[in-house]
Amino acid sequence: MDLRTEHTELVRRAINQDEAAFEQLILLHSEQLYRTAYVYVKNEQDALDVVQETVYKAFISIGQVKEPKYFVTWLTKILIRNCYRVLNQQTAVADLIEIPVKESSREEHLDLIDALSHLRKEYRDVLVLFYFHDVPMKEIASFIGITLNTVKTYLKRGREELKKQLGGLDYVEARSSK
Repeated sequence: MDLRTEHTELVRRAINQDEAAFEQLILLHSEQLYRTAYVYVKNEQDALDVVQETVYKAFISIGQVKEPKYFVTWLTKILIRNCYRVLNQQTAVADLIEIPVKESSREEHLDLIDALSHLRKEYRDVLVLFYFHDVPMKEIASFIGITLNTVKTYLKRGREELKKQLGGLDYVEARSSK
């Protein structure tokens, strides 16, 4: 059984109230959830709180997942909504962590995180889903409720904005052809 099939089976079991399967899914995606939350809230404790709230909300609403292959997208959507809730309440900003986008220095990672936080919400959401979660463009379009061409436009404009903010450096170029 390949990994994708295994993952889909875990999601199906979780939808059918198998708590062990749900726990396995969360363990598989916890680091990615944390890093994504940190990109948004820039604070370790808030990121942990967001992940915890996301796991709780996902657990109580797992039955709403219609297509097991979209589980990660569904989970990320919950996470992003929780991040925005925290950001609306938040006033303090803490230290940043590294995010492994490409092999580069810690300073470049910090610059990238800072630059992402200054993008328009639409651009940031699409960039995070595409580059950090490897969500295909078609799935992003469906997930956010926009057209595929709009996703492509947001990716292009978001990358251009990042490039401007980062002094011409393009940290996300490696995946742009996918």
